[in-house]
Amino acid sequence: MTMTTTKEIQPIRVAALYKFARLDGFEALRTPLAAFCRGRGIKGTLLLAHEGINGTIAGSEKAIAGLIDHLEGIEGLAGLEVKYSGAAEMPFNRLKVRLKREIVTMGVDDLDPANSAGTYVAPADWNALISSADTLVIDTRNAYEVSIGTFQGALDPRTASFREFPAWVEEHREELEGRKVAMFCTGGIRCEKATAYVKSLGFEDVFHLKGGILKYLEEVPAEESLWQGECFVFDERVSVAHGLTEGEAELCRACRHPLTVEDRLSPRYTAGISCPHCFEARSEEDRIRYAERHRQVELAQTRGGKRHIGS
Repeated sequence: MTMTTTKEIQPIRVAALYKFARLDGFEALRTPLAAFCRGRGIKGTLLLAHEGINGTIAGSEKAIAGLIDHLEGIEGLAGLEVKYSGAAEMPFNRLKVRLKREIVTMGVDDLDPANSAGTYVAPADWNALISSADTLVIDTRNAYEVSIGTFQGALDPRTASFREFPAWVEEHREELEGRKVAMFCTGGIRCEKATAYVKSLGFEDVFHLKGGILKYLEEVPAEESLWQGECFVFDERVSVAHGLTEGEAELCRACRHPLTVEDRLSPRYTAGISCPHCFEARSEEDRIRYAERHRQVELAQTRGGKRHIGS
């Protein structure tokens, strides 16, 4: 008899969604949208701004389908970009519906990704584009995300936040001259906005991966893939692999940096206390405090069988 593993049982539907669209009066959407989600047991985060909507949420398949239908019915949000995956258990602790100045924060005024973004490239066509010698491939995610996986040959700007990306582009403009520029990110939103910014500087041959890494890992077979490693996701699964199965990465609970299997074999790794990325930056007093927090998390899990809110 074939045994079913925990990772194969995925009753929770996870949806990463976004759309750049002019949302006049977006503030009025917050309360009814939160009520809609809470009434169906949906958790996660939704961001609303004048430029559109962005978020990752999770719930039952029926609940998520109902939410997507509801959002598609809001003026301006038809044609949402949505990537689905599964989880063995609820990957979020709570629901947050927030009002923001930007749905993905770059800090550049007067960009209009809805009308000025680069050219979409389908996952099936991505390999050919990034394998071309005249294509410059740029990972628009932050350094800690890139550390556990990226595309073969991609440049890592080593940004700590997306706000640093425009400055990186300004410093590397000569590298972009005369090249095709192909950018990618987790779900498509950051690279879509990044292409709008790069095009605003006068570059024309600018492309981005439609649906992001998540869509690529869903649609492109592992044996044909140019992806190396795993893809960081902003929930308790930590990472996903090809086929959007849950990955092997874990979070350092001291610094929140994703850790590979190799990271966890380091003598500087102690669960809940330290890892190779933060060991030198933390004091012994810090580690004592983290050890006590980790002990409390383990006690809470033993008593209630649930993930501790601080874990």
